[in-house]
Formats: sequence, C-alpha cells, structure tokens
Amino acid sequence: MKRILLSLIFIAFIITKNFAQIPRLIEKDGRHALLVDGKPFFILGGQIHNSSGWPGMLPHVWTAICALHANTLEVPIYWEQVEPEEGKFDFSLIDTLLIQARQQEVHLVLLWFATWKNGSNHYMPLWMKNNSAKYPNIIGKDGKPVDSPSPNYNATLDADKRAFAAVMKYLKNADQRHTVIMMQVENESGAWGSVRDYSPVAQKLFESDVPSALLTPSVLKSLNVTEGAKGSWQKVFGDRADEYFQAWSVASFIGKVAAAGKAEYQLPMYANAALRDPLTNPMANTYESGGPTDNVIPIWKVAAPSIDLLAPDIYLRGSEKILKVIDLYSQADNALFVPEAALSADNVKYLYEVIARGGIGFSPFGIDDNGEGKTDAEIAERLSSFAKEYAMIEPMMREIAEWRFEGQIKAVTEREDFADQSIDLGDWKATIKFGGDGRGNRPPVNTKPTGKLMIVKLSENKFILIGTECHITFQPIGKNEGKAWQYGQVEEGKYENGKFNVLRIQNGDETDWGGPGFGETPTVLQTTLIIR
Repeated sequence: MKRILLSLIFIAFIITKNFAQIPRLIEKDGRHALLVDGKPFFILGGQIHNSSGWPGMLPHVWTAICALHANTLEVPIYWEQVEPEEGKFDFSLIDTLLIQARQQEVHLVLLWFATWKNGSNHYMPLWMKNNSAKYPNIIGKDGKPVDSPSPNYNATLDADKRAFAAVMKYLKNADQRHTVIMMQVENESGAWGSVRDYSPVAQKLFESDVPSALLTPSVLKSLNVTEGAKGSWQKVFGDRADEYFQAWSVASFIGKVAAAGKAEYQLPMYANAALRDPLTNPMANTYESGGPTDNVIPIWKVAAPSIDLLAPDIYLRGSEKILKVIDLYSQADNALFVPEAALSADNVKYLYEVIARGGIGFSPFGIDDNGEGKTDAEIAERLSSFAKEYAMIEPMMREIAEWRFEGQIKAVTEREDFADQSIDLGDWKATIKFGGDGRGNRPPVNTKPTGKLMIVKLSENKFILIGTECHITFQPIGKNEGKAWQYGQVEEGKYENGKFNVLRIQNGDETDWGGPGFGETPTVLQTTLIIR
C-alpha cells in the first residue's frame, strides 16, 4: 500500500510540474505577462506567408528565422490538411513543425486557418466546400451569396469545434516540451462585401432580442448605448445594429471553437483583427465586419471568454493611427500582442512602444521568401531592420519581459514632425532629440521618422537606455529640481545570461555634448546619474 501511495504521489508531482510549465497568461495591476517555462517571455516573432507552412517550404522559413534572430515562429496549420476526409485526421504537419522548431531552438505560435482566413472559407476541407448547403456562406443584403462563411449555422461550428479539439488533444500529448506557446483561433475573421449575414436563419436571430449578457450597464456604456435598453438588435443599437450583430455572431462562434480546444489543452489563445481606421469611427461597410476591431472589443469580451486576448494586425500607416491602435488594444483586460505588422523599416520602432506599454510580443509578417528563390543574403537584407533590434534584445529578452511586467519601461518613438519628446522618470526628466548621428553637438538631420528610445528604470538614479538615431539629455525634477548633477557612469555593453557585460565606459566626447547618443545600430547603455 505504501509503495502504491508513493507512486501516486510521484505521478501527481509529475502532473503538477508539467501543468505548472504550460505557457499561460497572468495579470497584475492591469499589466500582463506570458509565462513560458514559468518565467515572463517576450515574443520576438516572425510570421511566414500563408502557404509557407508546408514541409517543402520550411528550409527557407528557418533561414529567415535565423537571419531575423527571432525566438518564435508564427506558422499556419491548415484545416484542409488536418482533416482531408471527414473525421480522419492527419497531424504529420504538426509533428514536422515540432521537430524542426526544437532543432532550431525556437518556439511556435500556431495559426488555425479554418472557418475564417481573411474573411473567407478557403481553408475549409474540400468535403465541406463541396457541401455548401450544409456549410453555407453569408447571404448579402441583395440576396446574393458572399465569399465568406456564415457564423450562424451549427453544422459549420460543430465541424470546426471537433477539428480544433482534435488538434489540441494531439498537441497536448505530442508537445510535452511546450514548444507551442500560443494558438491563434481562425485568422482575421469577419466578412468583406456584406456587413452581416442576411440569410433567413440569420435574419430570425437579428430580429430576436439582444442577449442579456450584452445589456449590462458597463457593456452598454462602452458601446455608447443608454442604460436599460432592450429588445431587438435594431432597437438597441440603431445604425450600428448590423455590425454589432455580426461581431456577436462571429465572436460567439470563435469563442466556442476556442472553448472546445481548451477543454483538451489550455494553451493561451487569441483572435487577430484586420483593423479599421481607429480615428474616424467608420461604418462597417468600409472594413472587414465582425472581427475584433476596436469598436466591438466589448462585444468580443462577452461573447468569447475563452479567447484570452484580441490582437491587432498593423498594416496602417502613420504614427497617430498606429499608436492609437496600440493604446486601444493595451487594456487591463487585454494583453497587448501584435502578431502581424508590415515588414517595413518604418514599423521597427513600434516594437519599443509595444514593450513599453506592457506588450507580450511583436511580429512582422512575410519573413520568408515565399518560393521566390531569394538567396540567403537577400533574405537577410530584407529582414535587417528588424534583425538588428532582435539581435540586441534577444539575449536580454527575459530581463525585458520582467521589467515590462513590473512597469519599469518607458519609450518614445519619432513622429512625422520630428519633434523632441520627453519622458518623466520621477526625479528626472529625459529629453530625446531625434536624427543626426547621435551626437548632441550635431544638428539633427531627418529624412524618415525612425528614431526611438527605450528607458528601463532600475532605481531612482540608474537606467538602462536602448535606442537608435537619437540622443538624450537629463534634467533633475521633483525633489532634485534645480540641483547640480552629472553622469556617474555611462557604460556601453550588452546583457548575456542575466548579466550586463561592459564593452566600454563612455565619457568625454561621447557624453559631454548634450548627453549620450545613439546611431543607426541599436545600442544598450547602463547609466547612473549623480546629484552634486
């Protein structure tokens, strides 16, 4: 009996230890962290093109991941491949991804391309596409079919739930090492070409009463609706009724798919959004209706509680719009994660903003050559703007993830007006000028707004500075206002294995002319300030 009891205790210990290491999201004081191997983790990601997740394409994918210095690959898995015949599953692609990711020592975020991919059903298995009566698309207001799956039919929902649950069940057993750290459920869900489904089934639901879960005072307030409103969608939501109904329908569907998967394996799960203009509140006939756009985040939170976070895919241009999006998706109840960003040098600086605002990851889209026959050198050149930042951050990723979770990081990025910016550090004010060669005695020369600076507050007078194409000056404020001061030390170096290794101590020309400067290459400085 004693031997049996000891065996049971040992098994329980192994199960508990294994569960404790499952990647998970945590929250503290409105800040979030993704825990991987029990410690905060920041995703330095790279997402490949839509059709690059097949085994024959993966050599080029790993070339790109290596050139990017990424720690995580975002890669699609395809419903049409996973379930080529109804009820018969093929997980060989998942096996291949797990084996090769471990060889490359990177993590995976798997993207479930299933009922929706950019608003269409093109990744459904062929046996579903051949039965459109059972698995129908949306009907537009004009009575004509639209190239987008309807979220209002149980047959489609049940099929997707079964397939996704099978994937998660298999992954739980196949991935004991937790190579996969998150799951994306569907891809940029919603519909183009129709604000909602106008089929008879959908119309009956639309004319019914709005679910009571959406009629709470807090949700109604967030949707700018008078408290106490009730009745049909049209009566409660007026000219926004169609898009809100579509958002509820899509979110409810995806939430149920996610719940079916989590019943098998509780990895963190998110849904990504094809964005609308965040500044003008446009009507839904101008963007993909139904997905987790900023105006329907409250609806998604109620309808899809099994989705851990809603994530923006950033292809907008201009700092005002992009920073607004980052603000909208960085909330106390929503961890900030950018799973897709346009692969352009202009977007690199927003990595700093995501980190400083408590984000858990950032990833440019389309990192591989997509079968175009590019050389390794050409791939590396295309990725170089992101690769320089990743190479600098990756050795100190765990420290940055921890500092970010503790709220110790602030950042500024250069805007289109090239104006100076400042950061309040408590007893100090930091002023950042952009452009030039990083020397304070040279006038800034701006051609593109690409400068950036991130400050980690280690203590009241000690900071980590990380930046490019700018320089920084300090001014005592608060209890030290008006007092004389100087740099104690400005150490240039890098973090490795949790320790800052000093390359040199900057002084003289490097610090005396307006403060430390940063050129085109990302640089890490550890700086101590002294009140005289």
